[in-house]
Amino acid sequence: MKIQHRQHERHVLTVIVDNEPGILAKITGLFTARGYNIDSLTVADISEDHAVSRITIVTNGPPPVIDQIMAQLDRLVPVHRVVDLSEEGPHVERELALVKVKGTGENRVEALRIAEVFRASVIDTTTESFVFELTGASDKIDNFVALMRGLGLVEVGRSGVVGMMRGSEGS
Repeated sequence: MKIQHRQHERHVLTVIVDNEPGILAKITGLFTARGYNIDSLTVADISEDHAVSRITIVTNGPPPVIDQIMAQLDRLVPVHRVVDLSEEGPHVERELALVKVKGTGENRVEALRIAEVFRASVIDTTTESFVFELTGASDKIDNFVALMRGLGLVEVGRSGVVGMMRGSEGS
C-alpha cells in the first residue's frame, strides 16, 4: 500500500525572541527567501521587563522546508526557542476578529441570529450596522465571515493566530 503525503501542510510556529529592533524582519526574511507565505503573524511582549517577545507564525509548506526554516530560526542570535506546535502534539489556537455588517430588516435579524449561534458579541451598533467581536479557531471565524457575506459584510479585521501547547509545560 502506498502512503500519500500532503505536499504542503499547515504549521503553527512559536518563536521566543529577545525584544530588539530588526528581529521580525530577519524572521520574515527567512520565509521570503524560500518563497513561502506567512498566513498569519502575531507578536507580543511576554515578559515583565519587556525584554522577550513571542512570535506566532502560521504557514504552509512541506515538512523538510519547515524543518529547515526552524533550524535557521534557531540559529539566529536573539532567538531563544522555536517550536512547531503542529508537530509537538495537542495545542490550543485562537484568533480574534472584528466583523462589520451592514443591514436592515430581515438581514439585520439574521445577522444577530447567526452571531448568537457563533457566540459573537455586538461591540458597536448603529441603526444600519453592527460590529461583532468573535474569538475562536480560524475555521470558526472563516465560517462566520462567509455567512455574513450574504448579509452585508462591510469589513473584517483579524488578529492572527495565537497558540500554545496544552498541559503544564511551556512551548
